[in-house]
Amino acid sequence: MQAKKGDNVQVHYTGKLEDGSVFDSSVQREPLGFTVGGGQMIQGFDAAVNGMAVGDKKTVTIPAAEAYGERRDDMLIDVPRTQVPADIKPEIGMQLTLQGGNGQPMPVIVIHVDDEKITLDANHQLAGKDLIFDIELVKIG
Repeated sequence: MQAKKGDNVQVHYTGKLEDGSVFDSSVQREPLGFTVGGGQMIQGFDAAVNGMAVGDKKTVTIPAAEAYGERRDDMLIDVPRTQVPADIKPEIGMQLTLQGGNGQPMPVIVIHVDDEKITLDANHQLAGKDLIFDIELVKIG
């Protein structure tokens, strides 16, 4: 039996960058469960699992466009220092959470600090990167 759109599946995976560094893995945890074609996973990962059988293993390279997209300059946000809460001492690399327009939390990283403003980057940390996944299908259904 092969995984197809609509199937609930469980996979083990290890996600790596092109330099070989691992950014996430399920190997020491429970397998990751999702519905094939359900929009829960990045496009390239979902497509890779479609057609796999239980026990199959594969390595796929997912281009940035089918993962978290390209980095976008419109995701850089300048905030005047006067609007930064007094209890926050911004430093480059600091992670903060803003409230998005729909009320959802939006993680950002401080990428610039000066006397006038701070600049926040709301791009996903993996945006602009091609991702390599080792995937093993462990269960269908």
